Amino acid sequence: MRRAVSLALLGAATPAALLGCSSLDRATDVATGYVSHQLCSATFVSKVEPEQFYRESIAPILSPADVLSSHRVDRQRAQVTSGFAGVAEARAVDRGPLGCLVLHGEPPAPVSLAPHTPAPALLPDIAGAEIVEPTRPALKLALGRAFAENTAPPYRNTKAVVVVRDGRVIAERYAPGYGIDTQVMGWSATKSVTNALIGILVQQGKVSLEGPAPIAAWTDPKDPRRAISIGNLLRMNSGLDMGESLTARATTAFDPTAYMVFGVRDMAAFAEKAPLKTAPGTWWNYTNANTILLSKIIRDNAGGDAASTLAFTRRELFDKLGMRHVTLEFDAAGTPIGSSHMLASARDWARFGLLYLTDGVLGSERLLPPGWVDYSASPTPGSERFGYAAGFWTNRGDGEGQRYRIAHGIPADAFFARGANGQYIIIVPSQRLVVVRLGTAFTPRDDMDVVARLVADVIASSPPS
Repeated sequence: MRRAVSLALLGAATPAALLGCSSLDRATDVATGYVSHQLCSATFVSKVEPEQFYRESIAPILSPADVLSSHRVDRQRAQVTSGFAGVAEARAVDRGPLGCLVLHGEPPAPVSLAPHTPAPALLPDIAGAEIVEPTRPALKLALGRAFAENTAPPYRNTKAVVVVRDGRVIAERYAPGYGIDTQVMGWSATKSVTNALIGILVQQGKVSLEGPAPIAAWTDPKDPRRAISIGNLLRMNSGLDMGESLTARATTAFDPTAYMVFGVRDMAAFAEKAPLKTAPGTWWNYTNANTILLSKIIRDNAGGDAASTLAFTRRELFDKLGMRHVTLEFDAAGTPIGSSHMLASARDWARFGLLYLTDGVLGSERLLPPGWVDYSASPTPGSERFGYAAGFWTNRGDGEGQRYRIAHGIPADAFFARGANGQYIIIVPSQRLVVVRLGTAFTPRDDMDVVARLVADVIASSPPS
C-alpha cells in the first residue's frame, strides 16, 4: 500500500529511486515532514494565514499528489501534523526562538535559553517605523511591476520587496498579510548567512578555509574525505556524493538531502556519512549536505549545542546588524539548519546584505576577514552554467548564468543570496544597492527575469547620491 501511494506522489521518479521500498518510504517521510515543517514555520514564526500559505507555497510543489496530503494546525499546542494518504504522518512543533522542528521519535530534551536583550546595533537604522513609500514615480512603477500577478498559473506570489540605497530604505512594499516585521523563509539564502558565520569564525582565528575541515568522523588518515576543506564545502566542490539541491519539485522527495532536512534527527551525522564521488575541488555539485556540515562546524565552535549556537549567532551577527525579526531553525541535535531554514523580515534580509557592501565592517568593527567579500563573490570553476561563488551566487565571471543575468539587468559586479522559488537578496557594490525580493514564485527561473527587471528599474530610477 505505501509503495503504491508513494508512486502516486512521484509519477516521474527515476529508475534508481524505484529500486526499493525504503526509497519510497523515505519519499513519503519527506513529503509529510516538508508539509508539517513549512506550515509550522509559516503559522508560528511568520504568523501568516496557514491555508493561504499551503495553497500558494506547498500545494504546487506536491502537485499532482497534493490531493493525497492532509494537515492539521493545532494552535493550542503550537504544532502541525501532516499525513499522506493515511500511510505516513509527521508532526512539527514550534520551539520559539529555535523555530520549528519535525519530530522523529522522542522529542529532544528542552533547551534552556538565557533571556536575550539585543545589544545596540553597529549598523545605523535603515528606516523608520512606517513603510517607506517611493518618492520617484519610476520607482513606484518598478515596485508595481514586481508585484504584478499572473492571471493564471504559474503564480509569482510576491510578498515583500525592499530597496536599500546608500544604507537607507528608499522603497518597500508588502502583500496583504505581510508587513515590516513579517519573517519570511529564505530557503537557500540561508547558505549566505552560514557563509557569514564561517567568516566570523575565520576572523576570530577559530577555523581556516584551508586544510582538513574539522569533521570528527573524517579524522582517520586513511579516510579520503580528510582532504575536504571548509573552502570546498563553501564552494560546493567537496566531492561528496549526497544528491543535489538545485531543484524543488515532487521528485525532490527521493533526493537524500531532502530526506536529510525533513526525515532525520541529526542532519550533520547523516551528511558526514556520505562517500566521496570525486576528489575535492574537481566537481561542482550544489547540495545542502555541504552547508549542513558547515553548520555543524559553527555549532561545535560556538559551544556544541543549540543554546550556545543561538547565542553566538545573535551576539556576533544578528544583534550587530540590528536584525530583530529573525529565526534560525535548529535540528534535534542542536545544529542550525544553515542550508535552508532561516526566516527573517525583508528589512532584516536587507540588513544582512549591507554587511557585504562594507567589506564586512560595521562602524569600527571588522566582522569578516579582509577580502572575505570578494572571496565569497568570486566564481567557482565548474559552476559556469549557474554562476556560483562561495555561499553566494555571482555575476562575476563569463559563464552562462552570469551572462544571462547581466543581459537582463543585474550588473556584472553583483552577487546575491538566493533561495528556492524566488528568494533574493541582491548586492550591487557599484550602485551601493541592496534589493530584497521574497515570495514563493513558480515562474521560470524562480522569477529571475522579473527580479532582474526590478534591479534594472531601480538603478535607472534612482541613481546613487
